[in-house]
Amino acid sequence: MSLFVKTYAKFILKSYIGPFIATFLIAMFVLIMQFVWKYIDDMLGKGLEWQVIAKLLFYICAGLVPMALPLAVLLSSLMTFGNLGENNELTAFKAAGISLQRVMKPLIITSILLSIVAFLFANYLLPVANLKGASLLYDIQKKKPAVNIKPGIFYNEIENITIRIKDKTPHPKGEMLQSVMIYNHTNNRGNTMVTVADSGIMFLSEDKLNLHFLLYNGAQYEDNKEEVRPPERKYPFTVTQFSENHVKLDLSAFKLNRTDEELFKENVQMMNMKQLAQNMDSIKMQMQESRMEFLKSLHRGYRLYSDTNLNFTRSYTLLNFDSLISALPLTDKNRILADAQNHTRSMVSKAYIKRIEFENRRHYFINHQIEWHKKLTFSLACILLFFIGAPLGAIIRKGGLGMPVVVSVVAFLIYYILMTIGEQMTAEEVLPAYIGMWLATLFFVPLCIFITKKAISDAALFNADTYLEPILKILRLKKQKTNA
Repeated sequence: MSLFVKTYAKFILKSYIGPFIATFLIAMFVLIMQFVWKYIDDMLGKGLEWQVIAKLLFYICAGLVPMALPLAVLLSSLMTFGNLGENNELTAFKAAGISLQRVMKPLIITSILLSIVAFLFANYLLPVANLKGASLLYDIQKKKPAVNIKPGIFYNEIENITIRIKDKTPHPKGEMLQSVMIYNHTNNRGNTMVTVADSGIMFLSEDKLNLHFLLYNGAQYEDNKEEVRPPERKYPFTVTQFSENHVKLDLSAFKLNRTDEELFKENVQMMNMKQLAQNMDSIKMQMQESRMEFLKSLHRGYRLYSDTNLNFTRSYTLLNFDSLISALPLTDKNRILADAQNHTRSMVSKAYIKRIEFENRRHYFINHQIEWHKKLTFSLACILLFFIGAPLGAIIRKGGLGMPVVVSVVAFLIYYILMTIGEQMTAEEVLPAYIGMWLATLFFVPLCIFITKKAISDAALFNADTYLEPILKILRLKKQKTNA
């Protein structure tokens, strides 16, 4: 019997692994294409090396795993049990005395293991991948476009340099240029230095940090009148003729400069659960300290006398504020009112600034809560969506990429929409994080139980008569009572 159990467990796992790997790769490809289309304009024309692009895509792939893994579990489980049902293999298992629960058991264990792996990945590897991917993408977005000098157009992307050429053609060393003009604005004095040549060869250095021009048959014109003493200003221009000249331009500004990754570490997506919890405790303490400091500042300038049991040797007449003010001269009265107004405006301004500060800190705290719960909900989604896909596959009994894909996409969209709604409601403080971030889970748990029970009992889930029959029965009973 144990040999039989091992055999059918291997068979189930073998039937599941192939679709799982295929659907995971397809999901990753679709999500990567979505990223590429979103940021294609930031990458094109930058002269990026393939290693840089490959590194960016690697980090982005790591960031997309929490999204692709639950979708792959859902689709592959639905395909696996759909194929088993379509080929009457589920019927054969049932005839052999193996219930659907036992057939699902190997994949339930697999889904739990995948959920644990997904959690460990989201908690330890994903923050690092997000940090490196975000910093690299930021540097790519800030990088200048690669040098692209077009004929007939003034090119001024190189700092303090403007270049114009009439035509260019391919050359073994680089590109052959015709009618070259190079304006040098290094001293910020306008077009005081111009190099003109009939032709030239343009090429990059091996490290791509310098742009070289080998110019032929030209001249360099320089206006040096500001450097010449007044008696000698008869010849303000210096003209240097040349048959060959070498011009080297610095392209270090076009290099991909890496930003310090420490600047991105305060983002909640770059933290694990321990760091998020520590930050939340720190934010709570900061908010409490700031609140107490603000309350103290409101009473600053006032003195509170707590001793009310003072022995006075003389009796005093109690005066109210209005009578005291009315007895003062007009100048003193105006001064007191002006001081009170200024003090009130100052307090209102401080309160407004503190309110904005508290709101920003509270939103930052909520973002920590959202990210903390998200690491749990996405890993748990592997188990939830398995209990959607496997029973649905057993009920639908259709394999392949037809019906399973449609049902999987619809189910995943519902899950993702509920996740997004819950996250938005948490961010807007409509719901607490422990409810908003678990909204999709709270909806899917009873749905999983319902579908699994239907699959175990071989109920016709998508048969309309199953749901209409109780209603029709009630209507018939009412009709019988009316006729009686």
